Amino acid sequence: MVHHNRKVLILLSVVALLLLVGGAALAQDKQEMRLVWWGSQNRHDRTIAVVEMYEAAHPEVDIVYEFANFNDYWTLMNTQAAGGELACVMQHDYAYLSEWARNGLLQPLDPFIESGILDTTNIDDVFLQGGRVDGQLYGLSLGTNTQSMILDLDAFEAAGVELPAADWTWDDFDAIALELHEKLGTWAYGSPTLGDDQIWTAMMVSLGTNPFSADNTDFGYTDDQPIIDHFNRLLRLQEAGAIMTPEEASQYSGGPENSPIVAGSAAMQYQWSNQVVAIFAAAGAERHFKLWTMPRPADAVGAANYLKPSLFFSITADCAMPEVAADLINFFTNSPEANDILAAERGVPVSSVIREHLLPSLDASGAETFSFLEMVAQDASPIFPPNPPGYNDLRNNVWTPLFHDPVLYGQISVEEGVAIFRSEGQAILSGN
Repeated sequence: MVHHNRKVLILLSVVALLLLVGGAALAQDKQEMRLVWWGSQNRHDRTIAVVEMYEAAHPEVDIVYEFANFNDYWTLMNTQAAGGELACVMQHDYAYLSEWARNGLLQPLDPFIESGILDTTNIDDVFLQGGRVDGQLYGLSLGTNTQSMILDLDAFEAAGVELPAADWTWDDFDAIALELHEKLGTWAYGSPTLGDDQIWTAMMVSLGTNPFSADNTDFGYTDDQPIIDHFNRLLRLQEAGAIMTPEEASQYSGGPENSPIVAGSAAMQYQWSNQVVAIFAAAGAERHFKLWTMPRPADAVGAANYLKPSLFFSITADCAMPEVAADLINFFTNSPEANDILAAERGVPVSSVIREHLLPSLDASGAETFSFLEMVAQDASPIFPPNPPGYNDLRNNVWTPLFHDPVLYGQISVEEGVAIFRSEGQAILSGN
């Protein structure tokens, strides 16, 4: 369902009333600009409050807003794009940004940075990379996310195992996992997610290649040995009892309160940084967790971590008030008062000043996430292009059922699984 503010719902009534009382000229004193976004009710409430704060400071501007859930939002946006009726400012997603920019539906934000309307002084360039298409900035990230390894500090201390270096490798992970298991008698790592497709893409990034070719019709690499080595490692660690088998992992299905690291039966767990709050909360304040970087292959040329924008604000190509639109985006990005309301709901803010401003108000998990993003930003690899068409098919119908599960259940060899993944994956990608 798409929601409109009252200005939209009673627009005809307002116009009629203004005509009756001779107030049409007064209505024209305000500049009307549209803003659209998707999200939860929590996001809607916070965003509307910031819009009203902006309007109070800019009485000449009237923001007409619409919001919806994710699926309804993109149906609405595609309909409005086809009819030439897009809002001036739209919330955008990394998966679609390049397509919209190349189709001429968005305008670059660089001129507004050059003019000073959009202030990126306190934004490190690594936080801007995901919003660039063909060298120009088409989206300003409203929040940032990255992959992480959650470490149970109490478990590491009890085992007498030192924390890994920030640039640790999968070989280091192997040794640490075996030592933790030997010393603690528990799993070193819980859940089967070390074979997740997003671990695979992170490995490719750290090796200096993209998972997919530039035209999205094939894989972006030819050497499958890193994946073969990784899954052979997982099988060895399963056999040693250091990580869970898929059968063992099934008993921990459900929400974060059921995860092995919360239960104290594992010392490490993979998680996206914007999802760790639930893990910390379920474990309780008496537990001590730390977010850490992802391991990388021994021959990696860079970090396995990259910074992924949670979402963007973009200005559409036909916006009649681009300077006002840019100023609104700047308000969301750089206003401390606005961000007190937004409370990093869209992700860790990209402005270092805003992050520092919000730190005193954060709980332990929030502060840990902010600190972790600061650390990752110092060494992050460039983000790879958005996933190609057919990626969901590749993941859901090839990676998991034909490769990941049969290999980890011992039904086929790693080499057989990788060959199936490449063959079936190429068949899907070749249709792009």
